[in-house]
Amino acid sequence: MADVKWIKIAVDMFDNRKIKQIGSMPEGDSLLLMWVQLLCLAGNVNDGGFIYLTKEIPYTDEMLATQFNKPISTVRLALKTFEQFGMIEIINNMIFLSSWEKYQSTDRLATIREKDRERKRRKREAEKLLPQNSMECPRTSADVPRLDIDIEGDIDKNKSISKKSPRHKHGEYQNVLLSDDDLEKLKAEFPADWEQRIQRLSEYMASSGKSYKNHLATIRNWARRDKPAAKPAGGEDMTDLDKYF
Repeated sequence: MADVKWIKIAVDMFDNRKIKQIGSMPEGDSLLLMWVQLLCLAGNVNDGGFIYLTKEIPYTDEMLATQFNKPISTVRLALKTFEQFGMIEIINNMIFLSSWEKYQSTDRLATIREKDRERKRRKREAEKLLPQNSMECPRTSADVPRLDIDIEGDIDKNKSISKKSPRHKHGEYQNVLLSDDDLEKLKAEFPADWEQRIQRLSEYMASSGKSYKNHLATIRNWARRDKPAAKPAGGEDMTDLDKYF
């Protein structure tokens, strides 16, 4: 995944009521610095607001304490505060910045990812051609047919590997993409309400403008989420405070 060299931060960030509330806490300065560090880390990961070391290794409190050079108690306080204020979510043990896609230039980030994929594809193609161009040992005529057969077998094998199952459109707005394999898995995992889960994702993407790389994985993630909405101390209504977070 290609990293980026910039993120967007609003110039009136410190006028936001959430930021003011956090800044007034005993360790407010450290917490605000950690928030900016999380934004930068999300930019480095460049995966729609998720933060992880690798997709198989989510960041733990201890790892973030090392990453940010902060006491683990401060890290835990920051994560708890950001979650209560609706600034982050924890999905499959991974930190997710709730409004990342809404306020960052995700079209630009997607362009960077696409350019990185294209660069890697060209590199792989060049590596495939290198052994053929660099063969300098003399060959007999008997060797040539065998070499051709091997090359053709490799090409067929690469075609087989790169072939992906086609995805079909589902949901009322025809924006949930699932392969036949994905759909069978969904029916097996959620036999009672798989159609409702597809519809829920379809409506959410249509109304919010958000998109996801893997819709089966998104439905599974939503199924695992069972977290009541948190309210900040004092019961203050934060529904209009998500302009930047």
